[in-house]
Amino acid sequence: MESLSLANPITRTPLLKTPHTRQHHQRRDRFLVLRPPRCQKMFVPGFAEASPEAKAARHLQNFFTFVAVRIVLAQLESYNPEAYKELMEFISRNSLNDGDKFCRTLMRESPRHKSLALRILEVRSAYSKRDFEWDNLQKLAFKMVDESNTSLMRDYVLETSHLEKEK
Repeated sequence: MESLSLANPITRTPLLKTPHTRQHHQRRDRFLVLRPPRCQKMFVPGFAEASPEAKAARHLQNFFTFVAVRIVLAQLESYNPEAYKELMEFISRNSLNDGDKFCRTLMRESPRHKSLALRILEVRSAYSKRDFEWDNLQKLAFKMVDESNTSLMRDYVLETSHLEKEK
């Protein structure tokens, strides 16, 4: 009876795993490519409820609400001065620090305010998805951190070298 052999027809290597012999390991080790271990990300303590990225996203969401309010105000100023005044009055009484709370309160103020709140939500979504330059944000953040670090280190070196000269 002929034994069934499953092998790659091109390389004639067995497709089924065979037990590794010492010679096989030695041959394989000669061609083993060593890769550096993958680095783990830094552990950031104090963010049990959310990651730093989640906190940053929350701040961005509040900022997008602020931007949306500014856009809606600019639109209203030119074509609906009465709604512009009402929204400005509402802003003077309510903080924009928490965008969701601001919009929730605005929706419950009156039917007219409800339509303003819905417009702000619509603009906030459109701005964050289509107009905000996410790539530019990353580049600016990297650049600002590097420039700030360099400036702080330069100032420290100048201060400490100046103190040593006085001694």
